[in-house]
Amino acid sequence: MIVVYHHQNNVTTVIDLHKGKTISIPDRQNIANCFLKLAIDYPDRLLLWCATDYQKELNIEMLSVLFSHEKKMLSYGMENFIPDAIGYVDESLFINPNRKIVFPTWQMHSDVGGIYSETLNALNGLKADPNFAYFLCSLAKRGMAAGLECCSEPLLLRDYKNKEIKTNPKASYKLLFRFVKQHYRSRWIFFLLLNLWLYERKIAVIPFIRSMFYKRRMPFRQSLNTISETITDIQPFDIDVIIPTIGRKMFLYDVLKDLSIQTRVPIRVIIVEQNPEVDSKSELDYITQESWPFEIIHRFIHQTGACNARNIALSFVQSEWVFLADDDIRFQPDFLENVSQEIGKSGGKVFTICCLREGDSSSYENRFQWGTFGSGCSIVSREAILGLQFDRRFENGFGEDADFGMQLRNKGYDVWYLPQPKILHLKAPVGGFRFQPVLEWQSDIIQPKPSPTVMLFRILYHTKQQLSGYKTTLFIKFYKQQSDKNPLSYYRKFRKAWSQSVHWANVLKER
Repeated sequence: MIVVYHHQNNVTTVIDLHKGKTISIPDRQNIANCFLKLAIDYPDRLLLWCATDYQKELNIEMLSVLFSHEKKMLSYGMENFIPDAIGYVDESLFINPNRKIVFPTWQMHSDVGGIYSETLNALNGLKADPNFAYFLCSLAKRGMAAGLECCSEPLLLRDYKNKEIKTNPKASYKLLFRFVKQHYRSRWIFFLLLNLWLYERKIAVIPFIRSMFYKRRMPFRQSLNTISETITDIQPFDIDVIIPTIGRKMFLYDVLKDLSIQTRVPIRVIIVEQNPEVDSKSELDYITQESWPFEIIHRFIHQTGACNARNIALSFVQSEWVFLADDDIRFQPDFLENVSQEIGKSGGKVFTICCLREGDSSSYENRFQWGTFGSGCSIVSREAILGLQFDRRFENGFGEDADFGMQLRNKGYDVWYLPQPKILHLKAPVGGFRFQPVLEWQSDIIQPKPSPTVMLFRILYHTKQQLSGYKTTLFIKFYKQQSDKNPLSYYRKFRKAWSQSVHWANVLKER
C-alpha cells in the first residue's frame, strides 16, 4: 500500500507502507499526476490518498477488508465536492450519498480514499486535473459505467462517528458547468442555466459560455475488462423463489418448469396467488397434481397488490438467497448456476438481472452499480432483506421497486446490474392491472401529474434541486404531448396538476 498525504491540493508526503519508507515525488503541485505516475511505477499496489488533517485517523487495519477486489474505489468526507445544483440535471441517487453508511456514489472526496494501480492503468485516456477533487469525481463518474465499484465508505477513518470533519470548498459554478459539459450530453448545460435562474434567480452566463469549449469525456465502458476476476464458487447455493401471480396460470407453469430443470434447483418456490372475487378458487391445479423437485408454498388471497403479495411471500423465506421473480419470465437451465458465479466474482448481496422482451437488446455489457431495482428480476441475500418490506404506500401505483432498492442501500447493501445471464420477459397480456384498482384521486377534477406514487418516491429520496429539475423536464415533455399549445394556459394547467400530485404524495407520505 502507498499513501499520498496532501494539504491544500499539494502533495506533502508519499509513504510506502509495505516497505516503510518515503517515496520521492518531483511534482508536488498536482496530486492527480502523482497518482498516475505512482500507478505506472507500482502497478501492483493499492494507492491511497489522505489529507494531512486525518493522517492519524486513517484506518490502515481495515484497508485490506474494505478494498476486497481491484475494481473498487472508495473515499470518505462529509460534504459533496460537486454542489447540490447538479441535481438540476442528474436524477440519479448517486449524487447525494448517505454518508453514515457505505453508499454508492461518484461523488468522491479528497479527504481520504483509495484505488488500485491496476485499475488506474486500465482506464485508457485518463487525464490528470489540477483540482484533485474534480479529478476523483470525473474518474468515478466515468468508471462506474465500466464496473468500477465507487462508494462513500466511512470506515476509512477510525471512529468516524465522533470525528469533526472539516468543511472543504465546493466546486465553483465554473467547475460545475464544466463537469456537466464533460460528463453529460451538451443539452444539460442549457437546462442547468435555465434551472439556476428559475429556482435560484442565479445568472451564470459566463460559466455557461466557458463550458462550451470543453469536450465530453465518455464513459470508460470496456476498460476494466482486462482485469481478471476470481470466481468464488458458492456451495451450496441455497435459494428460495418468490412469485406473486394473478390470472397467469400457464405463464406461471412455464416458470415453474424452468426452475425444475435448473442445474442448481431452488429449495422452495413461494407463490402468492391473487383473485379479488370473493367466491373464486385457485386455478393452479398443477401445483398438487404434478411432482416438483422443490417445495412449493402456495397462498391464495382475495386481495390484489404486488407489494402485499411479495411481503407475504418474504415471510416464508428460509434460504440464504432469494430470487424475486415475475410470473411471465423464461430463463435457461443454467441460469441460477451462472448467477451464483457472478455473485462469487463480486461478493455483492443484491443483483438485478438483465430482463428484456424478445428482440430487445441491452446497451450494457458490464456488471455495474445499478441506479434502481427490479422486483421481478432480482436475486438478493436473505441478510440484506431481513426486516424490509415493500412499502404499501406504492400499492397499485409505480415506484415500489425503486423504493425497495433505496431501502436496501440505506441498509448498506449496494444493487448490482448483471448483463448476463439474461431473463426473457414475455410481458403477458393478462394479470398485473387486469383488476383495475380504484385510486383515491381518480375522481378529482384536476388529475395529478405525475402519478402521486412517482411523486412520493421523489419527495422521499430526491434532493430539492432534483425535484425542481424533474419539474422543468416534465413541463417540457408534456407540452409536446398535449393539444393545448398556448404556453400560458398550459403552464396554469401543469402547475395545478403538479400541485395536486404533491398534495396526494404528502397524503401517502403521512400514512
